[in-house]
Amino acid sequence: MSTDTELLEAVDVYFRALHACDTALLDGVFHPASTLFDVDEGVITVDPYPAWREVVANRVSPASVGQERDDEVLLVDWLSDDAAVVRVRLRVLDSIFVDQLSFVRGPEGWRIVAKVWHLETSLVE
Repeated sequence: MSTDTELLEAVDVYFRALHACDTALLDGVFHPASTLFDVDEGVITVDPYPAWREVVANRVSPASVGQERDDEVLLVDWLSDDAAVVRVRLRVLDSIFVDQLSFVRGPEGWRIVAKVWHLETSLVE
């Protein structure tokens, strides 16, 4: 299996995990020490993975309300054979996000070590 295929499979796990709010899938793709970042109105928010994982675990999943998966890979930037940055766009309920995911490949495969996310569009009026 090629490095490209393995990385894109890890991205698909990320998409499936968020669509189903499946923390077991999240745990399989996020490094336990990873951190998530966002900036809103000039304020930077930093969440350690375990805290964000609980948010995901306690929200309504898009799958449970019949929402189809709506996600795409926008860019893959290879830093080396074992490190890449992947930019994705996905819909979660009434929000469309653009995420930049920093992946590294170690003994357990590809893992997200950092996520910078941006709320691109809110579909709630």
